[in-house]
Amino acid sequence: MLSAEHDLRVLDLNVTLAPDEGESRPTPAERLERECHAAGVVRAAVAPPPGDPTTYLRANNAVARLAVARPLLAVARLAGPRDPDESAAARVRNLAASRAAHHPGPDDVRSVAYDDRFHAVRLAPARDGLPDATTVDALAETGLPAFVRAGPGFSPEAAAEAFADRGVPTVLESMGGYPLDRPSMERAVGLLDDHENLWLGTARVPYRGVVERAVQEHPDRVAFGSGAPDPHPSVAVTAARTLDVPENLLRRVVTDNPARVVPALASDD
Repeated sequence: MLSAEHDLRVLDLNVTLAPDEGESRPTPAERLERECHAAGVVRAAVAPPPGDPTTYLRANNAVARLAVARPLLAVARLAGPRDPDESAAARVRNLAASRAAHHPGPDDVRSVAYDDRFHAVRLAPARDGLPDATTVDALAETGLPAFVRAGPGFSPEAAAEAFADRGVPTVLESMGGYPLDRPSMERAVGLLDDHENLWLGTARVPYRGVVERAVQEHPDRVAFGSGAPDPHPSVAVTAARTLDVPENLLRRVVTDNPARVVPALASDD
C-alpha cells in the first residue's frame, strides 16, 4: 500500500458547491476551500447541487462567482428535453420532444464553453433529462468535457453512446454506478476498451477492488473525484492514497488524468 505521507498534487473533478447561505458563518465556498486545502486537494472543479432544472442558469452563475479568486473551477449544470429511458416508448416520445425555456440549446452550450468562467458541464440525465442531439453535437464541437451521472434510468452504456460516441470527452461519475451499483461499475470499466473519449471518476466508490482493476487496466482513463462536501474530501483522498497500485499509476489518477480532462486544473494561478 502507498503511504499517506507521499507527496501528491491532488486535483479533484467532482465537488459540489452550494450558494451562500448568509453572513453569520463562513460561506460554503470558504468552508469548501478550507476543507480541500486540509485534505491536500490543490484545485477542484465545482458544480451547483442538484435542484430544479429551471433554476440552473442562476445556480451556475452563482458558482462561477463563488469560484473567483479561489482554487476552484466552475462547472455548469445542464438539463435537457429528452427522456433518457432506453425503452421503445421513450424513443417515440423523444421524436416529439422540444426544448423548454430552461433547456440549453447549441448556442447556450457554445456560450458556456467560450465563457472563461466555466470549464466543464455536469449532467444527471435520469433526473434532469437528456439534451437533444444538436445540443450534444455543439458540446462536442467545443471540446468541453461532460461529467455524467449514470445509474437507474441511464446506464453507463447509454451515457457512452449519448456523449462519448458523439465526440464529447465524458467522465462517468462514481465509475458509472450510482448508488453503489457495483455491476454497473464493472461494466463501465469494460467500456473503456471501446470508447476512447470515456473516463471514470472515483467519487463515492466504496469498492476498492473495482477502482484498482480500472487503474491497473486503464491507468490513463481513471480520474480522481472526491464527491465533496459529502463525503469530506479527506475521506476520498485517504481512500485514493491507500489503493494497492504503483505510485506512478496513483499519480496519474490524482494528478495527470484530472488535468487531461480539465487542463485548467493544472494551473497555479
